[in-house]
Amino acid sequence: MEPILFYGVPSGCSFGSIVALEWLGEPYRLSRIEMPGDVAGEAYRRVNPVAETPALMTADGRIVTESMAILNHLAARGIGKRLGCPQGTAEFDRLNQVLAYLNTSLFSAFAPLWYALEHDMAGVAKDALRAYGASSLAKVHAHLEAMIRGKDWLLGDERSLADAYLIGIARWTNYHDVLDRRAYPAVQRLLDRLENDPGVRFAHAIERGEAAETSGAFAGEITLEEALSLHRQAA
Repeated sequence: MEPILFYGVPSGCSFGSIVALEWLGEPYRLSRIEMPGDVAGEAYRRVNPVAETPALMTADGRIVTESMAILNHLAARGIGKRLGCPQGTAEFDRLNQVLAYLNTSLFSAFAPLWYALEHDMAGVAKDALRAYGASSLAKVHAHLEAMIRGKDWLLGDERSLADAYLIGIARWTNYHDVLDRRAYPAVQRLLDRLENDPGVRFAHAIERGEAAETSGAFAGEITLEEALSLHRQAA
């Protein structure tokens, strides 16, 4: 059985895991989970009881949840392709440090903005949430600018799965008009480079439900019900 990634639409943080699977180049399948409907349903909670995407069903039927755990799982398989680093090395520590920063500081900076948008807020409460989100995003982007300046990728001269995760989260600025990324040229250059990457273009097409040009590893979509059946057989 190929690994199965359960990815959330629209615009889930699972985007980075799709890109990571394309970069890894090993056979895998995808299962589309609509948010907020399907993700909170009884069926998907059998995959992830906390009702969040992404989740990864491994080839032997184990379930891995949380983006950092999934990306580290894939990075360990991609050391030969320079997507991950051997545990115990300084490079491994640096990769996890950057992933953790993206997963906490960048991800959480969007939380007040998403809340204001999804709850159709208005007036003083909405303005306060947007101001808080804008301030947090500016702080994170300033740190990322300093981190990236003089480098081609987050970790240096070669891409890693931290870059895959970055593009899946940073694109959320498209929904929230609180930040001008032109003020952070190093960040913008990296994001432009990533947007032109075939794996990123593939992930965008998958989310939109369009025909997608894969690296050759994608083995097709599978329904949640089919995936659950495979999970029961593997148990």
